[in-house]
Amino acid sequence: QVQLVESGGGLVQAGGSLRLSCAPSGRTFSNYAMGWFRQAPGKEREFVAAISRGGGRTSYADSVKGRFTISRDNAKNTVYLQMNSLKPEDTAVYYCAAAATYYSGSDSRDYDYWGQGTQVTVSS
Repeated sequence: QVQLVESGGGLVQAGGSLRLSCAPSGRTFSNYAMGWFRQAPGKEREFVAAISRGGGRTSYADSVKGRFTISRDNAKNTVYLQMNSLKPEDTAVYYCAAAATYYSGSDSRDYDYWGQGTQVTVSS
């Protein structure tokens, strides 16, 4: 079993930055592809970014390309989501997810484990 704990959410003004962290526990972190998803009030959960086991492959939703960066530090068992130039429409609960494979993309059904989420609120 893998337990995922997100941190780093909060309230920020439009144009600001936040860095989310996710620290899995219970299994070898480097065996898992990781992803970030988000869910805004009244909307379905949507893909944000994904990264392969070793960090060499990444992908992003079009809405965040050029503003968000996903990265991982396998020595620290942590995956990050650096969010810059935040917009009010980025407001959502952000979830970290893990998949027991080399790489998982944008389909949430391909992920095996999920965190509880961290709230990100961007004010205009």
